[in-house]
Amino acid sequence: MARILVTGATQGLGRGTAEELLAGGHHVVAHGRGAGRLDDLADRGADVVLGDLADPEQTRDVAEQVNRLGPVDAVIHNAGVMTGPTVLPVNVVAPYLLTALVGTPGRLVYLSSGMHRGGRAGLAGLDWSGTRPTASYSDSKLFVTTLAAAVARRWARVFSNAVDPGWVPTRMGGAGAPDDLREGRLTQVWLATADDPEARTSGGYWYHRRHDDRHPAAGDPGFQDRLLDALAEHTGVPLP
Repeated sequence: MARILVTGATQGLGRGTAEELLAGGHHVVAHGRGAGRLDDLADRGADVVLGDLADPEQTRDVAEQVNRLGPVDAVIHNAGVMTGPTVLPVNVVAPYLLTALVGTPGRLVYLSSGMHRGGRAGLAGLDWSGTRPTASYSDSKLFVTTLAAAVARRWARVFSNAVDPGWVPTRMGGAGAPDDLREGRLTQVWLATADDPEARTSGGYWYHRRHDDRHPAAGDPGFQDRLLDALAEHTGVPLP
């Protein structure tokens, strides 16, 4: 059984993903901002790590907490916000920092969105710190989809993929969202744990366990490198 970090595990897709993994006999490291909302997962055997991913220093501390617990086999970068100045810090900077600082798991899963296709493939003028809002949710999901592809290209021994869970009825998606919530989380569980050959591939963009088309910029090595350079400059942490 695998040992898997799930960020944003207090509710929605992250909570459902953690529960699916626990039900499958896997060991979960559940991340959240506050301990109380993860108590039931801890009672079921999950380890808990805490920190606000909008704050780079707390994100670094989350990485240290995870590393102190021991190696993880996979990381599911689920945490995200829809609007406001923290869109870039939470949706892009935090996954980058955790990727760079949490050992080298064998599998990495980054939560994207179909909305990434409307993102702007430009990095000029972005405030990665979140002091002021300079990017949309769509932009951030294009960047994290690009990050998944960049890691797949850079780290040949790691299976790195992006997942569109669909428009599902979570607090972010809204009660009227049309996609199936359980189906929305099964792809990331499958990519993090399954032994079948399709799941043991890298550089894909997935929707409900099927390959889907992504924004062309996400597959552009030049744009990937520019994004990695910008994130390394902002955080002071290059991707190993």
